[in-house]
Amino acid sequence: MHGLVLLDKPAGITSNQALQRVRQVFQAQKAGHTGSLDKGATGLLPLCLGEATKLSAFLLEADKRYAVVCQLGSETSTGDAAGEITRQQAVPPLTTARLESVLAGFVGEMMQIPPMFSALKQHGQPLYRLAYAGKEVKRKARRIRIDEIVLEGRSADTLSLEIACSKGTYIRTLAEDIGRALGCGAHVKSLHRTASGPFSAAQMIRLGALEATAQRGLGQLDKHLLPVDALVAHMPSVNVQDSVSYYLCQGQAVLVPQAPGSGSGRGMVRLYAEHQRFLGIGEVLDDGRVAPRRLLHL
Repeated sequence: MHGLVLLDKPAGITSNQALQRVRQVFQAQKAGHTGSLDKGATGLLPLCLGEATKLSAFLLEADKRYAVVCQLGSETSTGDAAGEITRQQAVPPLTTARLESVLAGFVGEMMQIPPMFSALKQHGQPLYRLAYAGKEVKRKARRIRIDEIVLEGRSADTLSLEIACSKGTYIRTLAEDIGRALGCGAHVKSLHRTASGPFSAAQMIRLGALEATAQRGLGQLDKHLLPVDALVAHMPSVNVQDSVSYYLCQGQAVLVPQAPGSGSGRGMVRLYAEHQRFLGIGEVLDDGRVAPRRLLHL
């Protein structure tokens, strides 16, 4: 099995647990996810099966979109509803104009310190394991980008937001920062990922539906499996004859007349042999040749 599954991850299981269940459903030898979701979070979790795992890095770099409900008036040890309350404050009266002004201040590039309760590793040890052991270590701030924060709804002590951001953004940390800017603190009450790169929530499949489909036979799962090249559909394509693809598969650069980006010395492209057989990823060189960069065995 080679391809991409756009899973609607349920709450209550880790991204890796969801991955292993999908891998078993498809009986795939290799599988990997492209950006984990917290255990309590739900939504779009793209999973790569088989040879698609070789291209997972391209989706790891993709922008993301989330629907988040922020609980105002309290902060927790984890930044979300799973943690213990560490601080409580009264929520002041907040006008819509005040809210939108504060939210607008978080749009753009900024430095963000990853939370201790995260899967980032330090000296080979995930930070969350250190956090559960009661340890806190210094983390290096990382540059992130918030493209949009839309106020979708509100109550006396909650905010419903739609957030578009760069990869590596921690929504829990952003929610805490928003709460502090409002003078009352906040944590994430619920988090749902609605988009990752070119993929959206409309394309997702539930875990239970996948498992039910598998009961009717592996062949029934094909409709839920996107082709491997869907991961890099944003790249221009290069088609070569089978006789030329032979040299690409041997690791050699080949001359491709009018290749996209020729003369610029940059640009990744999708490589196809005859009959639209996907070969993998190549790079256009200064002299117009195309060099193989990540080839697949489909």
